[in-house]
Order: sequence, then C-alpha cells, then structure tokens
Amino acid sequence: MSPPEPPRASQSFVEKGGEAWVRMQDRTDTLIDPLGRLAIERLGVVAGERILDVGCGCGQTLLQLAELAGPSGQVLGVDISPPMLERARERVAGRSTIALALGDAQVYTFAPGAFDAVYSRFGVMFFDDPRAAFSNLRRAARPGGRLSFVCWQDLAKNPWAARPLEAVMRLLPESAMPDMLREGRPGPFFMSDPARVRAILGDAGWKDVSLEPVEMPLHLGGAATLDEAVDYSLQIGPAARAMADAPETLKPALEAALREALASFASARGVFMDGAAFVIGARA
Repeated sequence: MSPPEPPRASQSFVEKGGEAWVRMQDRTDTLIDPLGRLAIERLGVVAGERILDVGCGCGQTLLQLAELAGPSGQVLGVDISPPMLERARERVAGRSTIALALGDAQVYTFAPGAFDAVYSRFGVMFFDDPRAAFSNLRRAARPGGRLSFVCWQDLAKNPWAARPLEAVMRLLPESAMPDMLREGRPGPFFMSDPARVRAILGDAGWKDVSLEPVEMPLHLGGAATLDEAVDYSLQIGPAARAMADAPETLKPALEAALREALASFASARGVFMDGAAFVIGARA
C-alpha cells in the first residue's frame, strides 16, 4: 500500500468536524447505519474480495465489510480526518484483514486494479474535483469491479437536517449558511441531483450507473429524549455547522430554537425524523 498523502481539504474543517464525529461516533452510527447497510447489501461482497472503503470514518463500515469478505479478504479504509482514522484504528485493532490509510481519495495513489469493489457511506460528496476523484477510484478497481455508495437526497427531503437548520438560520445572518450547503458546492447534499451523479460517474469511466431512492425514518443521533436530540444537533449536522461561529450570547436562543423545532418528533421510542438517500451503484 502507498504511504499516506497529505489531505487536501481545509485542515480546520477536517480537525473540528472529525473531533465532533469521534465524540458522537456511536450516536451517528445509529443515525446512518441502516442506510449504509443497504449500500453494503447492494455491493454484494463475496468472501475473499478486496474492498476499498472511501471515507471510512470511525470504522463501523470497515468491520461490516471485513465480516463479509472473511479471513481471505482484505479491506482498506481511507479517510482524510486524523481523529476519525485514529478512532477507527482503535476499533479494528487486531483485525489483520483491515488496513487504514490517511489521505484524500481524490489524489491518493492506489495500486491500479487493486480492488474488487469500492464502497462509501456518505464519504464521497466532499471532493474538490469529483470527476478526478471518481476517476481515481475507477482506476483503483479491477475491470468489472463494483461501486456502491450511499449519499443524501436533497436537503428539503431530509427533515432531520433541514428542520434544525431552518430553526437556527432564523436567528443567524445569511452569511452563516455554510458554503457546503450552497447549490453546486461540494458538501453533504452535492450528489442529490441524479443528472449530476450520472454525468460525474460517466465522465470518470464508470458504467451501468444506477440510483435507488430510499426513504425511511432515522433515529436522530440515537436520541431517546428531546434533550439528547438537541445536544446531538448542536454538534453534528448542518445546523451545527451554521452555528459554529455564532457569538456565545446567541447560543441560548439557538438551543431554544432547536428544541422547539425537534419537540414534535420526540416520542416514547425516541426521536425519529424522515431521511432520504440514494444508494448508487456502478461498474468499472
């Protein structure tokens, strides 16, 4: 495997975002695991295969993929966030079939044709140059190798993200809207346009592109109570990103706005909000 290459994204974003995800690892896994499992199921991993996990984060999907690939398989996880990769390293310790690499998958030097399949759970929407990134991933896959990833549909179809964001933006200047949420900018909802997805993957050399829309209630940060849901939304998600630079004097009002926005979703079984994603597949 090649040595790590320096990440290309903003170091501030990588470090701060990664630290929050590490703190909230279990709760975020609860939120997105059902969608990630669908993409793994569509990937159809066979024992003995070599799998690349792009944006492997804190490691949950590495363990899931390695279980399917078995003792004769290999899984390489690559991520740009040092804190998240360190947490993944702790979780996969002792697993000889799992390797980790710190780097940006857009430019990382993978061995050509090294992987039978490429997978990602919400890790491919942030590339500065998505065509270059998916071209690099296509070269890393063997001829006929499979691609499967899950990404969000439009923000408006994801109340778990949209409702908290709308609530806090009423109290914040328009300039607080994160650049990554603006139309056409790399960010969590960048791959929500099917035409854009098909164009990017097609230009990068992937074939037989498919988009499967999925909608389901999501357990917001695994929250059992409204208090837990508010705490999670203060640290993870679009609303948290928008509030990052808000003055301390405004924080109580922002928290109150979040509480009001989330209150109607709390029930005896926890806090659930609708989510919508695409499970996207292709072949090299």
